[in-house]
Amino acid sequence: MELTAHYLQEKLLWDVEAEHVEVEDTTLEQGKPLLQRHQLVNECLEEDLQRIHAFEQKTLTPQQWSRQCQK
Repeated sequence: MELTAHYLQEKLLWDVEAEHVEVEDTTLEQGKPLLQRHQLVNECLEEDLQRIHAFEQKTLTPQQWSRQCQK
């Protein structure tokens, strides 16, 4: 099975019984793909996340951050 944004969205909706999931394919953006950035954060915080009730992350490339700051 091809690993697409749609596949990941459906898997998350089904496996974790989520009401709403958004998956965006950003592999064409400069820097690491979004999923890889999230994995890096999750690996870094692995022990801490076990004690956190809810965690939402928004990881941006340096270019995305620069654009966000200009708004």
